[in-house]
Amino acid sequence: MRITVRLFARLRDIAGAAELARDVSPGATIGDLWRELEGEFPDLVPYERSISTAVNTDYARMTHVLSAGDEVAFLPPVSGG
Repeated sequence: MRITVRLFARLRDIAGAAELARDVSPGATIGDLWRELEGEFPDLVPYERSISTAVNTDYARMTHVLSAGDEVAFLPPVSGG
């Protein structure tokens, strides 16, 4: 299944792109997708516990099962004031 991955801020810098296309197996979760990205971009590993995730603009947990055509966004924590 083809999934679109959107990365923001520091995550985008690490991957070198704001948007990636990935193929995942049926039944794959956001967590599965994240671990695949960590394998490709090891500097993402420290962010796993602090990122927020969304599927098709709705916040979702890492256990969310993906569907073909989904857009998954990974958002790092925001700081500032």
